[in-house]
Amino acid sequence: MTGSLALTETQHSELKTLLFPGDGFESAAILLCRFTGPAKERLIVSGIMNVPDELCATRTPKFIGWPGQCIEDAIDRAEQHADAIVLIHSHPGGMLAFSKVDDDSDTSTMPALFSAIEAEGFHHGSAIMVPDGTMIARLYRSNGDVRTINLITRVGHNISGIGKLSSKTVMPFGAAMTKGFSAQTACVIGVSGTGTLVAELLARKGVGHLILIDFDTMEHKNLNRIINSTKADAEANRAKVEMMAAAIKQYAPNTRVTIINASIEERNAIIAASAADILFSCVDSMTGRSIAELICQSCVIPLVDLGVTIPTRTDATGHVHVADVCGRIDYVRPDGPSLTDRMVVTPEGLRREYLLQHAPDAAQKEIEAGYIKGVHEEAPSVMALNMRAAGDAVMEWIARQFDYRHDGNWPYARTVFSLAGGEVDFDNDASFPTSDQPDFARGLVEPLLGLPALAKNNLKDAA
Repeated sequence: MTGSLALTETQHSELKTLLFPGDGFESAAILLCRFTGPAKERLIVSGIMNVPDELCATRTPKFIGWPGQCIEDAIDRAEQHADAIVLIHSHPGGMLAFSKVDDDSDTSTMPALFSAIEAEGFHHGSAIMVPDGTMIARLYRSNGDVRTINLITRVGHNISGIGKLSSKTVMPFGAAMTKGFSAQTACVIGVSGTGTLVAELLARKGVGHLILIDFDTMEHKNLNRIINSTKADAEANRAKVEMMAAAIKQYAPNTRVTIINASIEERNAIIAASAADILFSCVDSMTGRSIAELICQSCVIPLVDLGVTIPTRTDATGHVHVADVCGRIDYVRPDGPSLTDRMVVTPEGLRREYLLQHAPDAAQKEIEAGYIKGVHEEAPSVMALNMRAAGDAVMEWIARQFDYRHDGNWPYARTVFSLAGGEVDFDNDASFPTSDQPDFARGLVEPLLGLPALAKNNLKDAA
């Protein structure tokens, strides 16, 4: 059941402005929230409704009287998708706890919310924010049982814990960081050359729950670049996710591993990924990256996308030479420039992949080779390159949670390294346009990710 609440830096800033107008009195707002994950693991803020101060019957430094009309308006908006309604108010004095008055208010208000929007399990709730932006929140069942949400995360250039279990004072790379990771879920999409390395690093960092998603199986040509793989795995054509999960169990027994032996384009994979606190996109297709960025936006999950390539050139005699050895790591905020905005995903690339799948003869002339551009290699020797990219990707996540950079994280939306040139370049978010995101924070509302092809099959119900 729900163990966390996530909102963006922009949402948090808006909420803080509403709740602390500067007069020292309590103010209120209403959060419309949606659940993600197969077992409602995460709660995300999909909308914020202001409760105008002038509509409140009473406002003091220690009390606020909620106007009933605002709650009715919230119910009207929440009914369509059975959203959770979380009533939040400020404690200007800084008390990070629910008072007796707050408890009594919830006792009278929560039954009305459940009467309007019926729901199973912990659903509607209340929250408090203090002047520094720290929050506490709790959810109720219809019978009055209450559950505290201990992990509240603000997602943006930094990934900050803003609940009671905050990581603000934790030093990177120590035991306290490992303890913090033990309460988090990471999803690796694509468990092959770079993906197995990312999963290995995450497991050894002490991540509490790993979700591994890949549809492919082991082959002999994979053995030189997929960590932990064996000849026996290749001969048995073992699923890559099964191989990696078995390996992790040997050296990180406290890490729970969920394996999804399917493409990220399938419903069960998307729903599984929506439970994560961080996404790592380690796929080699634009389609997979496109789905990953939609999960990032829809489910308010930060995304780290990585890729490596070895471009080549042909000289006058027809000999092929390596032009560069490159890697790219993009950190994507749910409400920031997407992979499409950054031209990592393009309409032309998606078309090319579609043709390859559905009209391979027509597509053949348009398809580039894999790792080494212009050269077909069944078993490219790229593990060292993959290790560099995977290490940088995991370090990017660490930097976002435990900021150790001298200049902060804003300048590092993209990192590109050239091993041939001995160079590392960085781009910030301002280097890319930010397109509209009509499905931001839509959660798992049907059709999934707003894609008709992923709509739930209701034929059985209709029959």
